[in-house]
Amino acid sequence: MPTVYVETYGCQMNVSDSELMLGKLAAAGYSPVEQPDGADVILVNTCAIRDHAEQRVIGRLGELKRHMKSDTVMGVTGCMAQRLGPQLLEKARHVSLVVGPDGYRALPQLVEGARRGERAIETSFDLEEHYEDFTPRRFDKVKAWIPVQRGCDYRCTYCIVPTTRGAERSRRLEEVVRETREVVASGMSEVVLLGQTVNSYTDGTHDFADLLRAVGTVPGIRRVRYTSPHPNDFSDRVIAAMAEVPTVCEHVHLPMQSGSSRMLKRMLRRYTREGYLDCVERIRRAIPGVSLTTDIIVGFPGETDEEFEETLSAVREVGFADAYTFIFSPRDGTPATRMPAELTVPAAVASERLQRLVETVRTMSRQRNMGLLGTRHEVLVEREAKRGEAMLMTRTRDFKTVLVPGDSAMLGQYLTVELTGTTGSTFTGAVVRERQPLPMAG
Repeated sequence: MPTVYVETYGCQMNVSDSELMLGKLAAAGYSPVEQPDGADVILVNTCAIRDHAEQRVIGRLGELKRHMKSDTVMGVTGCMAQRLGPQLLEKARHVSLVVGPDGYRALPQLVEGARRGERAIETSFDLEEHYEDFTPRRFDKVKAWIPVQRGCDYRCTYCIVPTTRGAERSRRLEEVVRETREVVASGMSEVVLLGQTVNSYTDGTHDFADLLRAVGTVPGIRRVRYTSPHPNDFSDRVIAAMAEVPTVCEHVHLPMQSGSSRMLKRMLRRYTREGYLDCVERIRRAIPGVSLTTDIIVGFPGETDEEFEETLSAVREVGFADAYTFIFSPRDGTPATRMPAELTVPAAVASERLQRLVETVRTMSRQRNMGLLGTRHEVLVEREAKRGEAMLMTRTRDFKTVLVPGDSAMLGQYLTVELTGTTGSTFTGAVVRERQPLPMAG
């Protein structure tokens, strides 16, 4: 059988798309392999959210050239493919295929054409495409990524996603439930629902609250997560579903981006600082002990020292468990690149702000985590730890990472652990006992 190697960059949606591509090519007779050396097809599934991600891929394409045979087909897929299109064929002559997120249905035909020497670009949008008939070849054997929505309608001024993934559209609820049942049948009990603004989900009849209740009560499901929501779409119905469905985990990744209302308006985030803090309060009132993580950008055009201080004060007020922090990266085609040049924040200033923000988040996280030592939690064993012999990486329901001793035979098990130490961001733990199976949904 011909072989295919897929390398993935970017968000969980890209991981899910890679699983779909592998599944489609496997159904067409290709055998997935874990290394690029000598593969008949090499696909690099890309991210375009920041310039650094694109430059990394360009460099990687050059590195992968040495793994190719004379007849290997090299393709670039995903958001960077959608954004750059023919430029990729010009920059990398050994690339034969450029395929955007809505073009994966044609992959087998495009690959066969490339094996005959044809170079091709497929970057048209298909607002009806959800790949419902694809059987994904999943990388993870413990949890499953399930896309429920594609595209985005919010058009934040810094974001390239509407350009690379098109308009927002949602899958039918019954299709998501069908896939969830298949996940359970394969032996997994945790699902992560994916969308660019996942809590704005609607199939015309059902909203995100309905989806959480339907997925969360599939027999065999023990944990339901989702990413990434938008603060504007946390209706009372959605928050009630989170609070009332036992399988929905007590963790929300709630992108803030800035703690300044003026900056949020410039970013076109469509909420104010006060609106964001009100959303946090409503979630915490309904779900005591919920863990909140976030995304924050520094150095956005026009950000003043005072506006950055507002972000720091919001971080302190919310008390995030963790934050993914970034320096603003201009993306061609987004409104932010058309802002006056005098609004540009100097790189040195942006770097200093990022350092202060990271230290603020880490200090608060470290203090909170120290107070949790000695407490007990249910964890799911996700994989072997990258560092440390005979150590496993596990995850609590509220998304804390806990390293515990063990071996690969324990993957996928639920354990009770006592937190014994912390680096400030992750924990070490001791297994108290293997947790007895809990009553599952349904």
